[in-house]
Amino acid sequence: MKRNRRPSRYSRLLAALAAAVLTAGGLVVSAETARAADADVATNGGFESGLADWSCTGGSGVSVSAPVHGGTAALKATPAGGDNAKCTQTVTVRPDSAYTLSAWVQGSYVYLGASGTGTTDVSTWAPSAPSWQKLTTSFRTGPATTAVTVYTNGWYGAPAYHVDDLSLVGPAGETGQPPAAPAGLRSSTVTASSVGLAWSPVAGATGYTVHRDGAPDLDVTGTSTTVTGLSPATAYRFQVSATNAAGRSPLSSAVTATTQAAGGGNGAALPANALVGYLHSSFANGSGYTRMSDVPASWDVINLAFGEPTSVTSGEIRFSLCPVAECPNVETTAEFKAAIKAKQAAGKKVLISIGGQNGQVQLASTAARDAFVSSVSKIIDEYGLDGLDIDFEGHSLSLNTGDTDFRNPTSPVIVNLISAVKSLKAKYGVDFVLTMAPETFFVQLGYQFYGSGPWGGQDPRAGAYLPVIHALRDDLTLLHVQDYNSGPIMGLDNQYHTMGGADFHIAMTDMLLTGFPVAGDITKVFPALDPGQVAIGLPASSQAGNGHTAPSEVNKALDCLTKKTNCGSYQTHGTWPTLRGLMTWSINWDRFNQWEFSRNFDAYFGS
Repeated sequence: MKRNRRPSRYSRLLAALAAAVLTAGGLVVSAETARAADADVATNGGFESGLADWSCTGGSGVSVSAPVHGGTAALKATPAGGDNAKCTQTVTVRPDSAYTLSAWVQGSYVYLGASGTGTTDVSTWAPSAPSWQKLTTSFRTGPATTAVTVYTNGWYGAPAYHVDDLSLVGPAGETGQPPAAPAGLRSSTVTASSVGLAWSPVAGATGYTVHRDGAPDLDVTGTSTTVTGLSPATAYRFQVSATNAAGRSPLSSAVTATTQAAGGGNGAALPANALVGYLHSSFANGSGYTRMSDVPASWDVINLAFGEPTSVTSGEIRFSLCPVAECPNVETTAEFKAAIKAKQAAGKKVLISIGGQNGQVQLASTAARDAFVSSVSKIIDEYGLDGLDIDFEGHSLSLNTGDTDFRNPTSPVIVNLISAVKSLKAKYGVDFVLTMAPETFFVQLGYQFYGSGPWGGQDPRAGAYLPVIHALRDDLTLLHVQDYNSGPIMGLDNQYHTMGGADFHIAMTDMLLTGFPVAGDITKVFPALDPGQVAIGLPASSQAGNGHTAPSEVNKALDCLTKKTNCGSYQTHGTWPTLRGLMTWSINWDRFNQWEFSRNFDAYFGS
């Protein structure tokens, strides 16, 4: 049964008797202290009054009569697309006081938490609760905290979840007046997938809620934020409300912002369906050397493999054509440059790829950072290239102990790489093409593990590309994670997936296009990338790398991700018809394999 907030006549009598006994024994406990120590300060935690005092993102929540844990009602909230169905309530609390938050939940991936505590925000979750399960967590408010936000949410694209009998037990706070509506709302940086917002501070406000198209979308404590996960070339209407312990203000005046077209501002002019390949320009290996002029027109982005460092930590990058002794059919430098110009005249992009399996690059110092920018610029200028591909592998990127937030990295090799790429972008402008080809270990593994972990002992390279991708997402043209040479990786279904079939590519790409909590921390969610920024990376043949995928399986993966057909047992969290395309290692190995990979791409997309 639900707790009745109004004390019964009998309970009031017992309280009076208890106070008398305590006083008689020399112990004086005020009635106020006794009440404060045992109050449920949340309101409508049983949802008997519908959604009164609650706010659910995107209209995702409703009060239902079944199933219920107690009473006659419960919350049902349904995630959809990029909305995790977050329902919140701002509760008045006392500073420097202990509180226990609990609720009964039912469903998969149901979260319960509190933010704005002034100390350490807390959360707990149930990965699977087919029947009612109680979640409990506790926290202590900060010395100046007078309000906290309690919340529940599900997971992106997961089925509906239910919550009932939510309570926050601790001392009751003092109420005042809700704040005034925020003024001065304005938009700032706008990309294809995000809009920056800022507004003037409101006296007495302890937090703010951004409303998108009339529905609450994001809770923040400051007076600026960036709304991510938006669709390209779409107009959005934003408003902001202010909150404090007494409640929520009226909505601010609205501002409308239209996101850029897909690809705008981050190396535009790629075709809707792009084929990306690496050309062995500085070496041959078993696949043989392929001249630039002999690369078929199917290839839209050609990455020159590789620019390599003079030493691991120098930052100095060098590139030269394959020696004649190794590649007897290599063209002259003049012929190579002329062939690049011919490709560009046909609308193709030619990039220098830095790193590779043998090219370890660690920008551990600002001197190495500056050398990287200078030397890469020289290569781009000498050959007239369109941009840069970052293929840092091995031990190039790792996270120092204590570097636990991908949104605010502190490790020098990460910070300096981000700074270097931003410098290159600023130098060459909006048409600069930036691509990345990390391994799954450095990206999707971050769903489970990030760096050395909060207690140390993990591989510090786990998820180490995430801060780089996140910091450069507005400059990023394409991310093509290598879905090969990989161990099993856990997907958003919390199942391990192995390379070589459609299932692996579906699960790995779904993570990039849905977003995921880094190391399972729901307060640190890596936001979804725009589908126009994502291509699937595969080996062109069985000789090119482990995890070769047959053309029929490649087509199944494309069907699932772009049409939601042929998905097998994995359920994606969306459908992305604007997925950019495919990447392969390599053009040379595809030629060795009778152009099977590129011909299948052309047949699938009707090129």
